[in-house]
Amino acid sequence: MDVSWDTNRLRGPDDEDWRIPTSELEKRQDLVAKKLDIEGIEAILIDDPVELYWLTGSRQNSFFIVGSKSSGIENTLYVRRSFDRAVFECGEDNSPHEIKKQPRMADLANELMKKGCKKIPGMLEGKIPHSRFTFLRSKLSEIGEYSKDCTNILFSLREKKSQWEINMMMESGKINQKMFEEIHENGGVGNTEIELAGMADKVSRSEGFGGRIRMRSWPMDCDRVVVTSGKSGAVPSYFDSGVAGLGPSPISSLGAGFAKVKPNEPVLVDIVHVHRGYVSDCTRIFHEGKLSDYWIERLEDMNELSDRIVSELGKGLNCSKIWDNVTEKISELGYSNNLMGMKPNQAKFVGHSVGLELDETPVIAKGFDRPLEKFGVMAVEPKVVFSDGVVGIEDTWVRGNQGMECVTAGSFLPPLMEW
Repeated sequence: MDVSWDTNRLRGPDDEDWRIPTSELEKRQDLVAKKLDIEGIEAILIDDPVELYWLTGSRQNSFFIVGSKSSGIENTLYVRRSFDRAVFECGEDNSPHEIKKQPRMADLANELMKKGCKKIPGMLEGKIPHSRFTFLRSKLSEIGEYSKDCTNILFSLREKKSQWEINMMMESGKINQKMFEEIHENGGVGNTEIELAGMADKVSRSEGFGGRIRMRSWPMDCDRVVVTSGKSGAVPSYFDSGVAGLGPSPISSLGAGFAKVKPNEPVLVDIVHVHRGYVSDCTRIFHEGKLSDYWIERLEDMNELSDRIVSELGKGLNCSKIWDNVTEKISELGYSNNLMGMKPNQAKFVGHSVGLELDETPVIAKGFDRPLEKFGVMAVEPKVVFSDGVVGIEDTWVRGNQGMECVTAGSFLPPLMEW
């Protein structure tokens, strides 16, 4: 590839190649092609950044056409900007798909028909804006009939992680642990919540965090370090979570605020790290001084509940059944009004799958009548919230052939960490 800029600049730490292996991309594209055959869909047209990255290794401004296995349509990435960078990120000469410059929108339909499309390809209606979807359909109308929404096809295929993806998440979990250790070593009474978050951010950035946590749910956006000291844990927010935190301002009403850590109160730290796109999610409770016995008891209850949830996931129980078991146990413990928030601001889940996005499926909640499948990855996070604080625990787990394996700190960090 003959370019005027230095592709060697696009490296990870210690000159590592952080591109997705082309063998991985080839397997993913093959999965999609086979699934399209099963669903009777000729082709799919993708321009969502997450799905582009998953399938091509690049998130440049582009379209990606994937044909079903039997269609004869060649997988092609049409790049608007930056073409040269897309070529590099997709593996250059080893790329499993063709890479071309994006044609004028007026010519896109003709280009896709040349590729073999006899219908308008299916699109990701659940992810792209409606105005974008209708614009693309209008530009492709001469091809003929529209196929169908393919959003859930991509979502379902990404639920099961490859070994390479699990390795990325394990590395994410290691960095996540370092962030907690940084707070443990340097934080304490007198620090503001946002100062503690800054300690973790420093570690995460130095290890390659790119600055974004991606979510499916609109209009959710996410701060990657939530810190709540004492009563801050009870403050509600727009975010669909048990604990959201104060945030520094109304436009950023999530995460860590300017409240200071005081002695003898629980401080919840919930950290998300993203390594090469892949999420890890973990929570621990900190304190300085003496923590009241009732907080200790509540945290022990959440630890036991987490162990039970992880065990049931490993046995292949349906996520909705696990949710029913959780709510039954919570009622016995007397926490029905406090699980994952205080009424009327309770979140209705205790576990969410993660991957390239923070809010993947399945979820431990009502309506998810299926298990976490083998090689699915889920963050399990039972928490109880009261007017004077919150306690709970969270770790990210993968369901492997030998049962559940912890992706994050697990037993390497105690549930309660003392300054």
